[in-house]
Amino acid sequence: LMIMNVISEIQRINALELSRGLTHTPASWHTKYASSAWINVGGLPLNLTEGDVLCIFSQYGEIDDVHLVRDGDTGKSRGFAFIKYEDARSCVLAVDNLGGSSVLGRQLRVDHVERYRLPKHVIEREEKEAAAGALEKNSNGDGDGGDGSAKPNVAVAGHAYKGQELASEYDIHAGQDLFAAPKRRNEDNHQRGEEAYDGMAIVMDNSKAERKKRKEERAQKRREKEEHRRRKEERKRKKQGTSSHSGKDDSKRRRRSRSRSYSK
Repeated sequence: LMIMNVISEIQRINALELSRGLTHTPASWHTKYASSAWINVGGLPLNLTEGDVLCIFSQYGEIDDVHLVRDGDTGKSRGFAFIKYEDARSCVLAVDNLGGSSVLGRQLRVDHVERYRLPKHVIEREEKEAAAGALEKNSNGDGDGGDGSAKPNVAVAGHAYKGQELASEYDIHAGQDLFAAPKRRNEDNHQRGEEAYDGMAIVMDNSKAERKKRKEERAQKRREKEEHRRRKEERKRKKQGTSSHSGKDDSKRRRRSRSRSYSK
């Protein structure tokens, strides 16, 4: 209910400013937060990661830092985050355009943060490190104690994840090239491509040899068939020649027999 009230109130103020022509003027309510580049985001789905939050909010400007608040014991998201833009004007765009938008069925609450305070565990860690550094400096005689115990008040990019084991090798200072595949995968793909090419070449060679073999077999069958036909015709001619000679001999014998009978 509180989130809905904040969202509806921001939308009401924006509509009022728009009707009065106060948008992007010193009279706008955003001017109060012009010196802060931090925003607070609530209502985040609990299964979103820091990368998901960056993807959603980076459409309105370059993001310098993100702190997705997580449970200290389980490490699960608590559904809200702090985001710092490179340019404070990006905060105005994010508040006006993403406030009230729906992500995975949950409405986002986006508002300015006038003065961002470091998380308690970060302050305690920085204090311990500063105290240890001051003690070491004093023991070495390199200083007069200084103000090593002073509370840190500047948020360094990635401060919320300092000293923690991250899920990947990338951090806020060095992002991931989304359009370049990992080198190892490229090498594997190249090797697989070469193997596939070699395999295709072997298959093509085998298919050529098989086609040549089948062609030779067909030619051999044609030659055998032609030889069989030639021999058959030759036998037929011989048979016809033999029968014609025997017919001539019979006619001669008949004429001789008739001539003998007449002479008698």
